[in-house]
Amino acid sequence: MGTIHIPNSKTEGGLGVITARHSELDNLCQEFHILRLELFGSALSSVFDSEHSDLDFLVEFQPLQCGDYATAFFGFKEALEGLFERPVDLVVASAIRNPYFRQSIEQSKTLLYAA
Repeated sequence: MGTIHIPNSKTEGGLGVITARHSELDNLCQEFHILRLELFGSALSSVFDSEHSDLDFLVEFQPLQCGDYATAFFGFKEALEGLFERPVDLVVASAIRNPYFRQSIEQSKTLLYAA
């Protein structure tokens, strides 16, 4: 069983949206075999629009069978979009090849869940 981590000092913007659904998020992370989930991007800045902005997540899955990975990825993305009622960008940490993109994420990410 994992744990949801939402910093007390950051409950505005995108984190406020997530805080309101933290128990449902915990259940989804368990259901889809999430090892680690982090939020990054505009949801952690003052430009986040609670009506229109998407949410950007960095995800790491627990080890899965080859055939189960795509099902988990797309199922989790769809479940997040349903839960938060907005578009979601889901980025797998190990798939990032661009060092500038990786650095940008590293500078702004916030841990939400760890198994």
